[in-house]
Amino acid sequence: QVQLVESGGGLVQAGGSLRLSCSASGSIFSIFATGWYRQTPGKQRELVATITNGGTTNYLDSVKGRFTISRDNAKNTVYLQMNSLKTEDTAVYYCNAEAARAPYEYWGQGTQVTVSS
Repeated sequence: QVQLVESGGGLVQAGGSLRLSCSASGSIFSIFATGWYRQTPGKQRELVATITNGGTTNYLDSVKGRFTISRDNAKNTVYLQMNSLKTEDTAVYYCNAEAARAPYEYWGQGTQVTVSS
């Protein structure tokens, strides 16, 4: 089993920055990619950014150039640096880990990000 704990959410004004952290513990050897998703009420959860163990990254088009996903393997932590935040970035952000063995996918508890105008 893998446990994911997110931190770093909060309230920020538009144009500001936040950094989210996702710390993994447990059977982390099975993880091959980690990502951030977000969800607002009434909408489907959407992929924001992912990073593989090899360092390959992928971003939602609307966050490219503003958000950066990175990892610190020594700390088993993945970060999401969010700059130039917009009100439409307001959501609950979830950390996700994809694993090579069942249950193949893990989720954190979510952290609220609120961007005010």
